[in-house]
Amino acid sequence: MSDQQDNIYATAHQQVARFSFDETVVQVFPDMIRRSVPGYPSIIDMIGVLAARYAQPDTCLYDLGCSLGAATTAMAALTEEQGNSVIAVDNSPAMIEQARVLLDHAGLSNRVSLVEGDVAEMVFEPCSMAVLNFTLQFIAPERRDDFIERLAEATVPGGILVLSEKIRFEDEAEDALQTELHHAFKRNNGYSDLEISQKRTALENVLIPETLAAHEARLRKAGYRHIHVWFRCFNFMSLLAVR
Repeated sequence: MSDQQDNIYATAHQQVARFSFDETVVQVFPDMIRRSVPGYPSIIDMIGVLAARYAQPDTCLYDLGCSLGAATTAMAALTEEQGNSVIAVDNSPAMIEQARVLLDHAGLSNRVSLVEGDVAEMVFEPCSMAVLNFTLQFIAPERRDDFIERLAEATVPGGILVLSEKIRFEDEAEDALQTELHHAFKRNNGYSDLEISQKRTALENVLIPETLAAHEARLRKAGYRHIHVWFRCFNFMSLLAVR
């Protein structure tokens, strides 16, 4: 995996382009995600633990918005004895290409099906686990309800959805505080104020966060019976929803 440092926004851009998961981002993605998302390595590790707990025989596991396949690798590694197939999907050709290389190196190609496509348009096979690891926030809000409902319908009883998201808070003061704490986290990881500002501009109207209440309401409406917050740091959260 590339160890190239993320310096995409280190110099002033005359015009900050809309953020996309292109080849430039793929090259620095491991560094970018580690320095930008609090607790990301722990979330990946625990996705593997959850797979070992909830994967059921004769079902597949989904990593939807798989990027370079970190969650895919964690799920496949800890369900080796059961042999569940893992279907990893991303709409970025550059991400899929690099994920294929990394999965080959990890010896997991025979367990994983890599699919380039729009996760919100998929027809799902019966699954016992689906992971949306910071993916839903990049899907247009008006498409989210139908997507989650169709995913829930494909999830077998007792199966789970792991939904990790950047969230916003209804209380403006709380939202401002959690945003500033997240920026402090990024500064502590070596990002400058210029980088933070330009990245935020690039993500405007691309990454659209929702409140925890909105996520919970959508999941309940889709038919998930139990919803647990299992991780939270600042304005980042991961939910475990049980069908």
